[in-house]
Amino acid sequence: MSPGPARLTAVDALRGLVMIVMALDHTREFLHADAMHFSADDLARTTPLLFLTRWITHLCAPVFVFTAGMGARLRMDRQGASPGQVSRYLWTRGVWLILVELTVMRLAMNFTFDLRYPVLLLILWALGWSMMALAALVYLPPRVVGALGLGIIAIHNTFDGVQAQQFGTLAWLWQVLHQPGVISIGGVTAVTGYPVLPWIGVMATGFWAAEIYRWAPAQRRRVLRLAGAASVAGFIVLRALNLYGDPSPWSTQPTTAFTALSFLNTTKYPPSLAFLMMTLGPALLLLAELERIGLGSRHPFVVFGRVPFAYYVVHFWLLHVVASAVAFGRYGSASLAYLWHPLPSMGGARELFPADVGLSIGAVYLAWTLLVTALYPLCAWLGRLKARRREWWFSYL
Repeated sequence: MSPGPARLTAVDALRGLVMIVMALDHTREFLHADAMHFSADDLARTTPLLFLTRWITHLCAPVFVFTAGMGARLRMDRQGASPGQVSRYLWTRGVWLILVELTVMRLAMNFTFDLRYPVLLLILWALGWSMMALAALVYLPPRVVGALGLGIIAIHNTFDGVQAQQFGTLAWLWQVLHQPGVISIGGVTAVTGYPVLPWIGVMATGFWAAEIYRWAPAQRRRVLRLAGAASVAGFIVLRALNLYGDPSPWSTQPTTAFTALSFLNTTKYPPSLAFLMMTLGPALLLLAELERIGLGSRHPFVVFGRVPFAYYVVHFWLLHVVASAVAFGRYGSASLAYLWHPLPSMGGARELFPADVGLSIGAVYLAWTLLVTALYPLCAWLGRLKARRREWWFSYL
C-alpha cells in the first residue's frame, strides 16, 4: 500500500511545526543580549524562561533527521523507486547539504569566509553524512536498518569515555563520529558541533519507522502513541536513575525549579540516549495527533514542512540581516567595525562588540513572530512551484 496524501501531510506538518520552533532558537542566538554572553542551558546564569526557550527547540534536530529517514522510505513507496535510485538520491543530496553547510551557511552565520573563524559543522553536516550512510543501508531489509539504528541510539553512550586523543593521528575521525571538538587541517580550523554517529542511528530508525505508513490509520496512530508514551516514560526512568544514557547526570539545585531544569538538561552534542528519548517521544505523539487533526495544505505547519531546506537557509540570512540592521540603528556607523564578523553567539570575538549588544527576550519573541509571518508567503509560493514542476533539481530546494 502506498502512503496517501493525508498521511504524508502529517509528516510535513510535524516537520513544519519544529521548523517554526527552530526559528525561535536561532532568533535568540542572533538577537538576544544574554546569548552574546552565556549559553541558555548554563544553570548558573540562565532563567527558567530562557532555559525553556532553548529547551523546547531541542525537538527540532531529531525530528529533521528522523523524518528525513522516513522520507527516504516513503519516496520508495510513493514513486516506486528502487533501492539503487533512492541510494543515488540520498548520496547526492547528502553531498549537496555538506557543501551548503561549508559555504552558504558559513557565510549566512559569519558574513565572511575569513579563516580566522572556525568552520562550524552543524545540522546540515550531520544530515548530509547520515543520508550518505543511509544510501548504503537502503539495500538491507527495513527491519535490519531499524535494528542498526536503534542499536546505535541505545549503545553509543557506552563510548562516552573514549577520548579522541587515544586514536593518535585518527583523532579527527572520532571527533567527526562521536566526540565534539576542534579539528585543524591545512591551517583551517573546524568545530565538529554535530558528531554524526548518533544521527545516523536516528535517520536509520526513521527509515524503518516509515513502515507504519503501510498500516491502517487507526493502528498506526495507536502504535505512534504507544511508542511515544513509552519513550517519554523511558526517559523519565532512565534519567532518574542517573546511571546511563547521558554523560551529564542531573543534580539537586538550590531550588526545585532548577532541579527540574537540571533533570531536563540532557546532552545534545552528540545527542545522548536520554536526549533522543526526551525529544523523539513527544515527536511521535505529535505525529499521531497531527494526522488525527488532518491539517489543510495552507496551514503554516504544512507549508513550511514542504520546503524545509529553503526555509532553513533563508531564515538564517534574514536573521543576520535583521541583527545587522538592529546594530546599525542602535550604534550607527560604529557598528560597521564589527558587522562583518560573526556574533559572539556564533563564535565571534566578544571584545569586538559593545557590552550591551542584543535585545530583550520579549523583543526576541516579537522578532520570531514577525520572521515566521514574513516567511509564509515565500514558502507557500515555493511549495506550489515544486508541486507543479518536475525538474530533478527542484527536489534539492
